[in-house]
Amino acid sequence: MLLKNHSGLILECGTDEAGRGCLAGPVTAAAVILPEKFKNTILNDSKQISEKKRMLLKPIIEEQALCFGVSHVYQEEIDTINILNASILAMHKSIAQLSTIPEYIIVDGNKFKDYPNIPHETIIKGDGKYLSIAAASVLAKTYRDLYMEKIHEEFPMYNWKKNKGYPTKEHRAAIKEFGITKYHRKTFRLLPEQLKLTL
Repeated sequence: MLLKNHSGLILECGTDEAGRGCLAGPVTAAAVILPEKFKNTILNDSKQISEKKRMLLKPIIEEQALCFGVSHVYQEEIDTINILNASILAMHKSIAQLSTIPEYIIVDGNKFKDYPNIPHETIIKGDGKYLSIAAASVLAKTYRDLYMEKIHEEFPMYNWKKNKGYPTKEHRAAIKEFGITKYHRKTFRLLPEQLKLTL
């Protein structure tokens, strides 16, 4: 059973990201403030539920949240500032979109940078502990998946609609065969050492 609140403050925002380990596409974050009476029996860490359930939850969270924000930070910026900074930037951008200013921020993971004038706490595996972080994890994952499905149309040979840019054998084989695209993260190890890629 996920907990509703960590800080005891009503306007507590949960934030999480998706796509950190991918070879292509953005890192996507969401921030969500849920109402006090919010209940949902399916909601959990997005990695623990099926794609079908995530897509069912997306409109429920969007309709029932007090407010939410979703933000992409794209591969060019990931390559410039590194994936950790890009993940935190995406979370900050999502929080900045909230129509209500949160009193407290709870963050999935163990790394975050102070957000101006709002206290925060990082919570390891927070997406499996708190409803607002789980809701943020579902929005981040679904918005990113939809984006990857869209750019799949442009480069179908990488099968992003299925692997979403993660380093599957199939994705790496396609990189070896076709090279890289404008969506690939050039600072990532796109191929194992034995499959050297000439850029």
